[in-house]
Amino acid sequence: MENEYLGFDTLLIHGGDIYDEWGSAVTPIYQTSTFKFKNAQHGADCFAGKEKGYIYTRIGNPTIEALERKLAILEKGAGGIALSSGMAAVTTVYMTYLDKGSHILSTSAVYGPSRGVLESHFAKFGVEATFIDTSIIDNIESNIRPNTRILYLETPANPTVQITDIAKASEIAHKHGILVVVDNTFCSPYLQNPLELGADIVLHSLTKYINGHADVVGGALIAKTEENVQKLRKTMIYMGGNMDPHQAYLVIRGIKTLSLRMEKAQENAIIIAQYLENHPKVERVMYPGLSSHPQYELAKKQMRGPGSMISFELKGGYEAGVTLMNNVKVALLAVSLGGVETLIQHPASMTHASMSPEGRKAAYITDGLIRYSVGIENVDDLIADLEQALAKI
Repeated sequence: MENEYLGFDTLLIHGGDIYDEWGSAVTPIYQTSTFKFKNAQHGADCFAGKEKGYIYTRIGNPTIEALERKLAILEKGAGGIALSSGMAAVTTVYMTYLDKGSHILSTSAVYGPSRGVLESHFAKFGVEATFIDTSIIDNIESNIRPNTRILYLETPANPTVQITDIAKASEIAHKHGILVVVDNTFCSPYLQNPLELGADIVLHSLTKYINGHADVVGGALIAKTEENVQKLRKTMIYMGGNMDPHQAYLVIRGIKTLSLRMEKAQENAIIIAQYLENHPKVERVMYPGLSSHPQYELAKKQMRGPGSMISFELKGGYEAGVTLMNNVKVALLAVSLGGVETLIQHPASMTHASMSPEGRKAAYITDGLIRYSVGIENVDDLIADLEQALAKI
């Protein structure tokens, strides 16, 4: 059946899959580095693009392509590219559209390495970067320069869970001929489709919700137009950021339960966010499912659910954050997010420790901020775990 007539869960299971001549019920793993040609002419035609065929896994592979098709279907894009990591996806975007003297405008509370690589490596080659609070839409227009090439949004932002209006931001950017890239990792295509809201390219760390089991590292790019798909693919091939076929197989396996996992985790997160909001040792809770969230109404409009990422600020600051980290017993003290297991981390001492205190303050990453990725465990156990750890502060 045509994809537009199928529901999201059906597309998770069947979209893009390969069924071989032997009748395998799942997409096979083509664990090969190279592919043999039928004859010399076939090889020449494949290299010239005159005939569909596989040459070398860095360029393309059936298992990887099945995942790419599935992601493109789910994100409603022209095509997808699977990469070896989320950062491979990030740097592929930067390498494709930024050159010497160009400027990128980005969400300030963005994934640390997405910002770090701009401030270190890309700065050496003359790329300029400005980091702003994109949840305040007027900030975007006022910070655009004649050389701005990319508006890079992360919404919800990491780790502050701020929401940016993708439609309005895209309208402003396109008025100036600027490409809009949205990191959709926190939502996955289950909760948000940025391309439908006006973005040009969607980025994912497949490591997180899409795979969902903390056993694979991967990234993905999905573009609205075939032209941008091909531009990005060319960069990926040259830079060698391709995914491994076995990685792709595991992500295909993980993605099939995406909606089930996200629904359960989201159900837990709503209960936990309400519990934290009423706890005497918690200063504030940032969660799109709470009416206290500054962009609560926007989240309801832009997203199909609040998700399962919670950030909350402890009244005791840095030391309180460290104490909490050292006393949780069910939640795992680990970076990453979006898995079946609950993870907790303290950005000021962990993922964003390399940022200056001034930089963290500008990005609203306070010393007492905690990022909590809610899993699918029993919610009573998760609350009891937080209760006993908070009691130690």
